[in-house]
Amino acid sequence: MKTAAVPEPRTAAALAARRHKTETALQRVREAIARLRREKAQVSVAAVARRADVSRTFLYDNAEARTAVATAMVEVGERRTQLLADQDIERVATWRERALNAEEALKAAHGEILAQRTRTGELLGQVRDLQAEWTEEAIQRITTENTTLKQRVRQLITDNRTLDERLKAARSNLRFQDRRVADLEARLTDPAST
Repeated sequence: MKTAAVPEPRTAAALAARRHKTETALQRVREAIARLRREKAQVSVAAVARRADVSRTFLYDNAEARTAVATAMVEVGERRTQLLADQDIERVATWRERALNAEEALKAAHGEILAQRTRTGELLGQVRDLQAEWTEEAIQRITTENTTLKQRVRQLITDNRTLDERLKAARSNLRFQDRRVADLEARLTDPAST
Protein backbone atom coordinates (compact mmCIF):
# COMPACT_ATOMS: atom_id res chain seq x y z
CA MET A 1 0.00 0.00 0.00
CA LYS A 2 2.88 2.39 0.57
CA THR A 3 4.01 2.10 -3.04
CA ALA A 4 0.59 3.32 -4.25
CA ALA A 5 0.79 6.46 -2.10
CA VAL A 6 4.18 7.56 -3.52
CA PRO A 7 3.00 8.38 -7.09
CA GLU A 8 0.16 10.65 -5.93
CA PRO A 9 2.33 13.63 -4.90
CA ARG A 10 4.26 13.29 -8.15
CA THR A 11 1.06 13.12 -10.16
CA ALA A 12 -0.33 16.17 -8.38
CA ALA A 13 2.92 18.06 -8.96
CA ALA A 14 2.93 17.03 -12.63
CA LEU A 15 -0.68 18.15 -13.04
CA ALA A 16 0.06 21.46 -11.32
CA ALA A 17 3.10 22.01 -13.56
CA ARG A 18 1.03 21.19 -16.63
CA ARG A 19 -1.73 23.59 -15.53
CA HIS A 20 0.87 26.30 -14.91
CA LYS A 21 2.44 25.71 -18.32
CA THR A 22 -1.00 25.86 -19.97
CA GLU A 23 -1.93 29.08 -18.14
CA THR A 24 1.40 30.65 -19.13
CA ALA A 25 0.81 29.68 -22.75
CA LEU A 26 -2.75 31.07 -22.61
CA GLN A 27 -1.42 34.35 -21.22
CA ARG A 28 1.10 34.54 -24.09
CA VAL A 29 -1.74 33.88 -26.55
CA ARG A 30 -3.82 36.72 -25.07
CA GLU A 31 -0.83 39.08 -25.21
CA ALA A 32 -0.07 38.08 -28.82
CA ILE A 33 -3.67 38.78 -29.84
CA ALA A 34 -3.55 42.15 -28.09
CA ARG A 35 -0.30 43.05 -29.89
CA LEU A 36 -1.72 42.02 -33.27
CA ARG A 37 -4.77 44.21 -32.65
CA ARG A 38 -2.63 47.19 -31.63
CA GLU A 39 -0.48 46.78 -34.73
CA LYS A 40 -3.64 46.31 -36.85
CA ALA A 41 -2.04 43.17 -38.25
CA GLN A 42 -3.81 40.11 -39.64
CA VAL A 43 -5.10 37.89 -36.82
CA SER A 44 -4.76 34.24 -37.78
CA VAL A 45 -3.91 30.98 -36.06
CA ALA A 46 -0.43 31.00 -37.62
CA ALA A 47 0.27 34.62 -36.60
CA VAL A 48 -0.88 34.06 -33.01
CA ALA A 49 1.11 30.81 -32.77
CA ARG A 50 4.27 32.59 -33.96
CA ARG A 51 3.82 35.58 -31.64
CA ALA A 52 2.86 33.53 -28.58
CA ASP A 53 5.55 30.90 -29.20
CA VAL A 54 3.01 28.06 -29.00
CA SER A 55 2.13 25.34 -31.46
CA ARG A 56 -0.89 25.54 -33.73
CA THR A 57 -1.99 22.26 -32.20
CA PHE A 58 -2.17 23.96 -28.80
CA LEU A 59 -4.38 26.68 -30.29
CA TYR A 60 -6.71 24.11 -31.84
CA ASP A 61 -6.77 21.70 -28.87
CA ASN A 62 -7.16 24.20 -26.03
CA ALA A 63 -10.76 25.44 -25.97
CA GLU A 64 -9.93 28.78 -24.33
CA ALA A 65 -7.12 29.54 -26.79
CA ARG A 66 -9.28 28.47 -29.75
CA THR A 67 -12.13 30.74 -28.56
CA ALA A 68 -9.80 33.71 -28.03
CA VAL A 69 -8.31 33.39 -31.53
CA ALA A 70 -11.72 32.90 -33.17
CA THR A 71 -13.17 35.92 -31.35
CA ALA A 72 -10.23 38.10 -32.37
CA MET A 73 -10.55 36.99 -36.01
CA VAL A 74 -14.27 37.82 -36.03
CA GLU A 75 -13.69 41.27 -34.48
CA VAL A 76 -10.97 42.10 -37.03
CA GLY A 77 -13.26 40.96 -39.84
CA GLU A 78 -16.08 43.18 -38.56
CA ARG A 79 -13.74 46.19 -38.33
CA ARG A 80 -12.51 45.60 -41.88
CA THR A 81 -16.08 45.26 -43.15
CA GLN A 82 -17.03 48.52 -41.41
CA LEU A 83 -13.96 50.25 -42.86
CA LEU A 84 -14.88 49.09 -46.38
CA ALA A 85 -18.46 50.24 -45.89
CA ASP A 86 -17.26 53.66 -44.66
CA GLN A 87 -14.99 54.00 -47.71
CA ASP A 88 -17.85 53.11 -50.06
CA ILE A 89 -20.13 55.67 -48.38
CA GLU A 90 -17.40 58.28 -48.84
CA ARG A 91 -17.09 57.38 -52.54
CA VAL A 92 -20.86 57.64 -52.99
CA ALA A 93 -20.81 61.08 -51.37
CA THR A 94 -18.04 62.15 -53.76
CA TRP A 95 -19.99 60.95 -56.80
CA ARG A 96 -23.15 62.62 -55.51
CA GLU A 97 -21.25 65.88 -55.12
CA ARG A 98 -19.86 65.58 -58.66
CA ALA A 99 -23.34 64.95 -60.03
CA LEU A 100 -24.68 68.02 -58.22
CA ASN A 101 -21.79 70.13 -59.54
CA ALA A 102 -22.45 68.90 -63.08
CA GLU A 103 -26.15 69.74 -62.75
CA GLU A 104 -25.29 73.22 -61.51
CA ALA A 105 -22.87 73.77 -64.40
CA LEU A 106 -25.52 72.52 -66.84
CA LYS A 107 -28.06 75.00 -65.47
CA ALA A 108 -25.50 77.81 -65.79
CA ALA A 109 -24.76 76.77 -69.40
CA HIS A 110 -28.48 76.76 -70.24
CA GLY A 111 -28.82 80.24 -68.76
CA GLU A 112 -25.82 81.51 -70.72
CA ILE A 113 -27.16 80.02 -73.98
CA LEU A 114 -30.55 81.63 -73.40
CA ALA A 115 -28.89 85.00 -72.70
CA GLN A 116 -26.75 84.71 -75.86
CA ARG A 117 -29.78 83.79 -77.98
CA THR A 118 -31.71 86.74 -76.59
CA ARG A 119 -28.79 89.08 -77.27
CA THR A 120 -28.40 87.68 -80.80
CA GLY A 121 -32.10 88.21 -81.46
CA GLU A 122 -31.89 91.79 -80.23
CA LEU A 123 -28.89 92.52 -82.43
CA LEU A 124 -30.53 90.95 -85.47
CA GLY A 125 -33.61 93.08 -84.83
CA GLN A 126 -31.45 96.19 -84.61
CA VAL A 127 -29.71 95.25 -87.86
CA ARG A 128 -33.04 94.86 -89.68
CA ASP A 129 -34.44 98.11 -88.24
CA LEU A 130 -31.40 100.19 -89.07
CA GLN A 131 -30.01 98.43 -92.11
CA ALA A 132 -30.94 101.21 -94.48
CA GLU A 133 -29.34 103.87 -92.25
CA TRP A 134 -26.04 102.14 -91.65
CA THR A 135 -22.89 102.48 -93.61
CA GLU A 136 -21.15 99.52 -95.21
CA GLU A 137 -18.51 99.62 -92.42
CA ALA A 138 -21.16 99.48 -89.65
CA ILE A 139 -22.90 96.60 -91.39
CA GLN A 140 -19.57 94.76 -91.63
CA ARG A 141 -18.92 95.34 -87.92
CA ILE A 142 -22.39 94.08 -86.93
CA THR A 143 -21.98 91.06 -89.22
CA THR A 144 -18.65 90.26 -87.55
CA GLU A 145 -20.20 90.60 -84.09
CA ASN A 146 -23.08 88.40 -85.18
CA THR A 147 -20.67 85.75 -86.48
CA THR A 148 -18.73 85.93 -83.22
CA LEU A 149 -21.92 85.53 -81.21
CA LYS A 150 -23.00 82.56 -83.31
CA GLN A 151 -19.62 80.95 -82.74
CA ARG A 152 -20.02 81.58 -79.02
CA VAL A 153 -23.50 80.02 -79.11
CA ARG A 154 -22.10 76.94 -80.91
CA GLN A 155 -19.33 76.71 -78.32
CA LEU A 156 -21.86 76.96 -75.48
CA ILE A 157 -24.02 74.29 -77.11
CA THR A 158 -20.96 72.03 -77.33
CA ASP A 159 -20.11 72.77 -73.70
CA ASN A 160 -23.73 72.06 -72.80
CA ARG A 161 -23.56 68.66 -74.51
CA THR A 162 -20.31 67.86 -72.72
CA LEU A 163 -21.77 68.81 -69.36
CA ASP A 164 -24.92 66.83 -70.12
CA GLU A 165 -22.80 63.75 -70.89
CA ARG A 166 -20.86 64.24 -67.66
CA LEU A 167 -24.10 64.53 -65.74
CA LYS A 168 -25.40 61.31 -67.28
CA ALA A 169 -22.11 59.57 -66.43
CA ALA A 170 -22.20 60.90 -62.87
CA ARG A 171 -25.79 59.73 -62.44
CA SER A 172 -24.84 56.31 -63.79
CA ASN A 173 -21.90 56.12 -61.39
CA LEU A 174 -24.17 57.19 -58.55
CA ARG A 175 -26.66 54.44 -59.37
CA PHE A 176 -23.78 51.92 -59.44
CA GLN A 177 -22.49 53.16 -56.09
CA ASP A 178 -26.01 53.00 -54.60
CA ARG A 179 -26.25 49.36 -55.71
CA ARG A 180 -22.78 48.71 -54.26
CA VAL A 181 -23.76 50.27 -50.92
CA ALA A 182 -26.97 48.22 -50.86
CA ASP A 183 -24.93 45.08 -51.55
CA LEU A 184 -22.46 45.92 -48.75
CA GLU A 185 -25.32 46.66 -46.35
CA ALA A 186 -26.84 43.30 -47.23
CA ARG A 187 -23.49 41.63 -46.54
CA LEU A 188 -23.23 43.42 -43.20
CA THR A 189 -26.69 42.31 -42.13
CA ASP A 190 -26.22 38.72 -43.33
CA PRO A 191 -22.55 37.72 -42.72
CA ALA A 192 -23.34 34.03 -43.47
CA SER A 193 -23.90 34.81 -47.18
CA THR A 194 -20.34 36.08 -47.73
